[in-house]
Amino acid sequence: MARFFGRVLPKSLLGQMLLAVALALLVAQTLSGILLFRAENQRRESDFTAALAFQLVADPRVDYRSAGDANHGERLRRLRIERSDASPVLPGEVTDPEREVRLREVLTSQDIVIDELVVLERETRNDEYILRGLSRIGRSNSFTNRERWDRDGRMLLAGLKQEGDGEWRVARVPMFDMEPRRYGAVLMQTLLLYIVLVGGLAILLRRITRPLAALADRVERFAETRQTAGQLEPTGPMDTRRLIIAHNAMEARIAALIDEKDVMLGAIGHDLKTPLAALRVRIESVEDETERGRMARTIEDITRSLDDILSLARVGRPTDPLERTDLAALVASVVEEYEDMGEPVTLGETARMALELRATWLRRALRNLIDNGLRYGQAPHVSLAREGAEAVIRITDKGPGIPDGEIAAMMEPFTRGEASRNRETGGAGLGLTLARAIAEQHGGRLSLSNMHDESGKVTGLAAEIRLPVLG
Repeated sequence: MARFFGRVLPKSLLGQMLLAVALALLVAQTLSGILLFRAENQRRESDFTAALAFQLVADPRVDYRSAGDANHGERLRRLRIERSDASPVLPGEVTDPEREVRLREVLTSQDIVIDELVVLERETRNDEYILRGLSRIGRSNSFTNRERWDRDGRMLLAGLKQEGDGEWRVARVPMFDMEPRRYGAVLMQTLLLYIVLVGGLAILLRRITRPLAALADRVERFAETRQTAGQLEPTGPMDTRRLIIAHNAMEARIAALIDEKDVMLGAIGHDLKTPLAALRVRIESVEDETERGRMARTIEDITRSLDDILSLARVGRPTDPLERTDLAALVASVVEEYEDMGEPVTLGETARMALELRATWLRRALRNLIDNGLRYGQAPHVSLAREGAEAVIRITDKGPGIPDGEIAAMMEPFTRGEASRNRETGGAGLGLTLARAIAEQHGGRLSLSNMHDESGKVTGLAAEIRLPVLG
């Protein structure tokens, strides 16, 4: 159910607000229509009761005109209420107790002593008394009475026997439905309210949501570029303006901190690499070849770790632009580098596709993953496939894998499976962190998972870089 509403409901704030108001207005108008219908129904019932009571108390007569008195003008003849010795209730008919109670109250208030009282509904075509009257009225062309009575309609009948009176007085009232124009008035009112309220609210919300949408776009751009160029001008209501101003100030502060960090790291890199280069020259004077080699490897480890740290710091603000690149060719060229060095790296199936990439950075990520496969596993295997809207670069090995509870931690900086930081056993623990940062720089992600055989035994580790494919 939640998924259904998630697909059906509007995704934007504007759409959800307008839908909420429209539904609230619909509920309110529905309740208003119900109350109006009940009030109108009560009014009709009161009119019916009053009309029956008036006939029973005053014995009114319904006119129809006779067409057979041309010499003396049109003479009025009267159709009195029916008087009968028998009860007016026909076989199979059921009386209406609620209407009887209401009519009894009215008659009692007029000092009518009631012996028996019945009230019921009846189809006009089943009432012989009215049909005879309508037949005479039809022949005499009484237009007014033909409008009141309908042979296909229904009527309300009341029979009264007063105390001490041996006959029944029977009154009849034609029943009518609620006037259609009242329904039309409710519909017109609802339509007008929708136009005024929903339309006015749409204009107001548009003024609020437009700068919010622009701010969301701006946040996404800043997350990608870390550049302050193109900041938004404060627009919309005061609260929205304050939000945009605060965001612009936050952007400027974040950019300044990143610039300071880059300057600091650049200075650190320069200040450290210079003495490391000097040490590399000085160790040539060491006569012991074994000691000299050990010192050179140490300096090389420090230099590479420093390169990893500086690369990780720069990956969030790349200076080189995106270029359309054949991803299959890039993956194949990286594998060829290892093949030329005699490393057991194999290339599997690859699907040709072109993406907007920073090729240098992506090569670095692939090398880090392949190096991990060579260091901790055996015979890394690289493949490229397209799955839906993603390009999937998959590097698998035949190593011991990683405990499931430690996979997430392995991609954090300076975390690695082997405790030492020796390059021969794994280095400083920045390779996976850098590969993940490069994947995220391209709008993708890096994931690690263990592979298992049929018995559930771990047979290796799979690393996947998933990149979005546009178009």
